[in-house]
Amino acid sequence: MTTYLPTLKQLQYLVALKDHGHFGRAAEVCFVTQSTMSAGIRELETLIGVTLVERTRRVVRFTPLGDRIADKARRVIRESEELADMARAAGRPLSGEMRMSVIPTIAPFMLPRILPALRRDYPELKLFLREETTGVACEGLHNGRTDCVLLALPYACGEIAAAPLFDDRLFVAFPDGDLPQAPATIAADDIDETRLLLLEDGHCLKDHALAACNRPELGAQAMMLGTSLHTIVQMVDNGLGVTMLPEMAIDAGILEHTRVSARPLAAEHATRTIALVWRRASPRERDFKLLAEVLKAAT
Repeated sequence: MTTYLPTLKQLQYLVALKDHGHFGRAAEVCFVTQSTMSAGIRELETLIGVTLVERTRRVVRFTPLGDRIADKARRVIRESEELADMARAAGRPLSGEMRMSVIPTIAPFMLPRILPALRRDYPELKLFLREETTGVACEGLHNGRTDCVLLALPYACGEIAAAPLFDDRLFVAFPDGDLPQAPATIAADDIDETRLLLLEDGHCLKDHALAACNRPELGAQAMMLGTSLHTIVQMVDNGLGVTMLPEMAIDAGILEHTRVSARPLAAEHATRTIALVWRRASPRERDFKLLAEVLKAAT
């Protein structure tokens, strides 16, 4: 008896359609025509004898079984990619393609320092970068869209291995003149919650800042308006409030050409730990550990 198995290409089409919910967009991601995409999924349905996708003129709707098979297909694709990773890992270190996500409160401040060193020392490494919030990055890590993530701990990112790089202190930033005789450090109890500007939900820096202060009312009353640290600094520069910034942003010059001062936050856990994380038991663990050492040396 001959058994016909789905091809990886068919599974890739199915996962792309699941991710994008549209044949045209899924076909673009897979670099094929829409008719090729549609035919590939129909062949898959014929092969396994079930309907995976309900097609209408306006929407693409997965059947319950289609949802489960798409999730399984995602894992199969990830496993096949790890087979190739194993072969690459046996060759030259830090070579070939690597997909790394970086969170927005790290990317603009750390990447300019680390990328030149990587290009110089590991020219065969093709590093594809994606900037996204921590939750999205961790999801991408576990579904195989990303190989590793540069983020800030603590954060519940699932079953991961982590290489801590360094601790990043939190600072309180305020308009010049707010504190004519600013102390060397600023206690959490001295922060006016009605003037506190924080990043919007989804940015883990907000959670780290609130946890360091250990004042629940800050989260309830803070003016969470900023979409980026640069935007929040401009708000503070215009006298709209105060905020908290990581030391790496200050070292990178985020306060240059502003009328904003900053002092370290005086609190028991006034730091976040910058770390490189990857899926536990990844066949490229050696590469990720080496990458972590390179990142640590470049910062």
